[in-house]
Amino acid sequence: WQDEHRIKRLLTRDDILIITPYNAQVSLLQQSLEGLQIGTVDKFQGREAPLVIFSMASSSSLDAPRGMRFLYHPNRLNVAVSRAKCAFILVGSPSIFEAECSTPEQMTWANVYCRYLEECVILEVYQSSS
Repeated sequence: WQDEHRIKRLLTRDDILIITPYNAQVSLLQQSLEGLQIGTVDKFQGREAPLVIFSMASSSSLDAPRGMRFLYHPNRLNVAVSRAKCAFILVGSPSIFEAECSTPEQMTWANVYCRYLEECVILEVYQSSS
């Protein structure tokens, strides 16, 4: 990556932040990805990194353990995206972008993710279940 001083260098583990909404997902990822910086949005307030990976952890708005308001709150995505100096990767199911909304407020929350989807480059990777 190339920093603000136009110095090019390879990314290291220290250049990556992994953010997820849920503490349980933080614990699971820490077990699998030792040595990486992993936490919730609150943990990384004020910090930046060249690469930020945001793991949604829920497959859809209906599966969100703490409800749609928690998972889709615009500040959560905004803080995660704004931590990235170079690249931001959102990891999640395509169903995240098909939220079932029943109030105008929920539509506002889901719209933030729809707008993100409109502006990003999509790389779809499917994991085989067999």
